[in-house]
Parts: sequence; C-alpha cells; structure tokens
Amino acid sequence: MSSVPVAVVTGSNKGIGLAIVRALCKQFPGDVYLTSRDPGSGQAAVAQLQQEGLRPLYHQLDIDDVQSIRALRDFLKEKYGGLNVLVNNAGIAFKVHDTTPFAVQAEVTLKTNFFGTRNVCTELLPLMKPYGRVVNVSSMVSSSALRGCSQELQQKFRSDTITEDELVQLMAKFVEDTKKSVHEKEGWPNTAYGVSKIGVTVLSRIQARLLNEQRKGDHILLNACCPGWVRTDMAGPKATKSPDEGAETPVYLALLPSSADAPHGQFVSDKTVRPW
Repeated sequence: MSSVPVAVVTGSNKGIGLAIVRALCKQFPGDVYLTSRDPGSGQAAVAQLQQEGLRPLYHQLDIDDVQSIRALRDFLKEKYGGLNVLVNNAGIAFKVHDTTPFAVQAEVTLKTNFFGTRNVCTELLPLMKPYGRVVNVSSMVSSSALRGCSQELQQKFRSDTITEDELVQLMAKFVEDTKKSVHEKEGWPNTAYGVSKIGVTVLSRIQARLLNEQRKGDHILLNACCPGWVRTDMAGPKATKSPDEGAETPVYLALLPSSADAPHGQFVSDKTVRPW
C-alpha cells in the first residue's frame, strides 16, 4: 500500500476540473487523479497535461453510476488506504435556450449535480484520512436560486438542523413538482441548475456538521465553493474568468494547511466565506 498522499478530482477532463488538476499537479505533494466518464477524453486530457510537464494519473469515474464510484473507492482503499483530497467538480447544465422540457432538465440535472455528487460523498467520505480536505464545487447560482425560493423553503435550506434525508426528500420533491408543472406554485425558482446547486451547498453544510459530530479529532475540512463565472463549455465564451482563475478557490480549499481549522461547512467564493 502506498503512503503517498492522493487527490481525486471528479469530472476533470476539461474546463474547471482540468484546471484544478493542473494546479494540484503543481502544488499537491502526492498523486493527483484526473477522472472522467469517458476514458478516451480522460486519457487525452492526461496527455495534454503531460505535454505541460505534469504527471497526473487517470481513473474512470461516472458519478451517475454507483458501480463506477465503488470501483474507484475500492481502488483508493487498496492502493492508498484512503484519500487525502476530494474535489467534487463533476456537473452538468443545460444551455439557456435548450428546448428540452423543464421537467426533463430538472430530473437530469439533479441526477448528476446533486444525487451523483451525494453518492460520491457516501462512498468516499469514509475514506478521508485525518487532515483530509473535501471541496464540493457549487455555484453563486445556488445563492440567487435560494433567494428565489419561498420563505418556507429558504428556512429549510438555511436550517442548521436539516438532515441529509430531509434534503434528499426536498430535492426529489422539486423533480416531482416540475413533472406536475406545480414547482413555482410550490415555492421553487425556475432554475433546475440553481436548485441542484442549492442541494450541493446544503449537503456540504450537513456533511461538515456530521464530520464535527463523528470525526472531530480528524481535522477534516469540508466546504462548498463557487469558482465564479468561468469560460467553459458550460458557461460559454463571454464569462469573465479563465478556467485557471476559476480553479483558484477550489484549489485554495483543497490545500488548506493541516494547521487550519476553518473554513469548514462554509460557502466560499473568491477565497472568502459568503453568507448563506
């Protein structure tokens, strides 16, 4: 078993994920795994970074597939005895003008962005070693979407006692409400991506709380972050930040020194804790 520290970045064959891997290869003192759903595009991204003189490693990961997540879990357990840094970056977004019915967009977007990310956490958080760092890439859209929710929903999503099961039920309710075309009447905003990222931010708050309760002495720090508006396939060419600039906050959180005890359970943008 290797005693080398290990970092994993989900959905990292392009965009912000690739930029996070690039930065970690330069700054993280251990093995860095680039992952992708499709091995071909992942290997191509690895080759690109190798041409830059970096040495990422590759592992297939489709966060929509629990068996794929478990294969990565078993590999990490066997080879490294755990995990030091996890960056949950994988996510999808429909384009603004996409004509796919909203209910379908809601189901597909939440399946990956919320339920897929949650499944990765369920399988990999128990592997986190002492002083581990977990970064869930959310979005500023989660804040604006939260403000677009009814007061009742806002209270639930801001609650310090909401459980993971309650959050899962709310995310599932949103998908069901869109199918019945009652989501706005039920207090939801008109953004599937935004609701999925509310889920990621609230999930992060819950996970941090559980780490405090169950593994206080392990000094694991877990946060949600917003990379900013970044020029990627997802956000388009007009965005203000380059992928490398978008990677700065996730990488900052991934590399918090072992002496740090904060931020933890926070929503961080431009390396600054934002109110939720």
